Amino acid sequence: MIDPNKSRRASIAVFALLYLGYCISYIDRAAIALSLVAIGKEFNVGSAALGVVMSTFYISYAAMQIPGGWIADRWGSKKVIVVSVAFWSLFTLMTGLAWSLASLIAIRFIFGLGEGGYPGAAVKGVTESCARADRPKMSALLMSSNYVGSFIAPLAIAPLILYLGWRHAFVVAGIAGVVFALFYLFAVKDTHQKRDASGRATRIDGAATRALLKMPLMWKILLTWFGMGIVNKGLDAWMPAYLLTERHLDLKAVGMLTPLPFVAASISTALGGWILTRWFDGREKWLMAACCVISGFFLYEMYTAETVTGVIAYQSIVYFFKSFVFAGVFALPTKFLPQKLIGTGAGMVNFGGQVAGFVAPAVIGLLVSMTGNYNAVFGFLIAATALAAVTSLSIGLASENDARRLGTAEEA
Repeated sequence: MIDPNKSRRASIAVFALLYLGYCISYIDRAAIALSLVAIGKEFNVGSAALGVVMSTFYISYAAMQIPGGWIADRWGSKKVIVVSVAFWSLFTLMTGLAWSLASLIAIRFIFGLGEGGYPGAAVKGVTESCARADRPKMSALLMSSNYVGSFIAPLAIAPLILYLGWRHAFVVAGIAGVVFALFYLFAVKDTHQKRDASGRATRIDGAATRALLKMPLMWKILLTWFGMGIVNKGLDAWMPAYLLTERHLDLKAVGMLTPLPFVAASISTALGGWILTRWFDGREKWLMAACCVISGFFLYEMYTAETVTGVIAYQSIVYFFKSFVFAGVFALPTKFLPQKLIGTGAGMVNFGGQVAGFVAPAVIGLLVSMTGNYNAVFGFLIAATALAAVTSLSIGLASENDARRLGTAEEA
């Protein structure tokens, strides 16, 4: 007989490792944003070229979202997690060895391929070890790691850049990731099951995948996160450079101020799943739409703020409310998708956010190069919140036919 307390402890331990893995991924990713100014000076390139460096990662990262989730559904989360973390950590280290702009772009592209398998596999890993009713809460809680990692990144990476240089900062981060991958390999048991308790196959098949990809609800959720992902990825990528160049701060000050909005975001994302299930069950779209509108309003306040304190305060409010949308778009699929489709579904939603990750940095870099300031940038970000608000209002729960086609009814 399995000891339920022991099983619960094991589930919590796996969740903690998945949470840490997500933090590491965001630390590695945020390092490039903090290094942009130094990289631009060393390679003698401008904002448009640096925007390409940022966006290149998101091309490959976005491309791997659905395949990575599908592989996790097919073969289990552990294999994908170990390979993904080891792969991206190697190319984090390689970033510090880049010898030209072209080599840096190539390395960041391959880096994205490695990291792209992690989100779907991580969500899959959480759902493999928790009850169906707990999936929305735990999945949303897992997503809060994105902001915790982004909060930690400037505190960890900025001092490394200052004292060791940007190249050695990437080498240190890459080594840490390889160590984590080895620990996960030997410490975590593979819990993937090919059949459920009734003997039915739990592995994803082609028919289920095609049904999922044709589901209008999933595309509405994806598009909602694409809109807010423009805000998410745009600010993540360019805020350090904005504070350095437009608000005339030094790197040390940026390293201290940049993490603050991520504190607000991590709190709201962690609470998001619980609030959605407790007070907005069946009415998730209203909360998400309201948060999109509020985010747009405070983006305008952030743009017009006269002091750095105002900029950071309004950015923190933007991050707080947009993160409820983040929690919602990942919690919703775990509410109605069967276990065998969780990885692919999570990858599909994250695909929308990562396409935004490609679009936003490149567009912002182009706008800054064309205008010499960030005025048009904030208009672009506010328009993205409007798109997300309209799309989220069109979201409805899956119909019975959709659920039956995906296998939800059988699994329940």
